[in-house]
Amino acid sequence: MEKHLKVSAIKEGTVIDHIPADQLFKVIDILGLSHSENQITFGTNLDSKLLGKKAIIKIADRFFKNEDIDRIALIAPQAKINVIHNFEVVEKRILSVPPTIRGIVKCMNPVCVTNHQPVETLFTTIRENGEIRLLCHYCEKETSDKNIKIISNV
Repeated sequence: MEKHLKVSAIKEGTVIDHIPADQLFKVIDILGLSHSENQITFGTNLDSKLLGKKAIIKIADRFFKNEDIDRIALIAPQAKINVIHNFEVVEKRILSVPPTIRGIVKCMNPVCVTNHQPVETLFTTIRENGEIRLLCHYCEKETSDKNIKIISNV
C-alpha cells in the first residue's frame, strides 16, 4: 500500500499530532493560533488507529512553552508534540496532565475569589477511573474534565 502525505512537511516549527478531531478548534483557540502570523496547516478527520479520527496542526517557526503544552494536555492528553528542525523531528513529547494547574483554567465556582479578584487560579489534578478532575486551591470546588474552561493565552 502506497503512503501519501495529507498534510505537507514543515522545515522548522512544531507539529501537534493525535488531537481528537472534535478538539481541534479548542486547541487552535487556547493557543491563540487564529491571531498568529506563522504559517499554520491543520487537518481534521484524518484516519487514526488510536483515535478513529484525529486532527493535526503544523505551525512553522513556532515552539511552545510548557504552559502552552499543559493547556493542550488538559483537552487532548493523548496528543503528541514533535519539534521540527530542518525537516527532521528532533524532539518528541508525549503529553501528560501536570499534578498542579496554575493560571490556565477558570474556576467554575462563580463566587470563587479568582473570578472576582486579580488572583491567579491554582488547581490540584485528581485522576480517578481514567477521568481528570481539578480541585480549586481557593474554594475547593471540583471541576470535571468535561467542564474545564481553558483561559486563552491571547
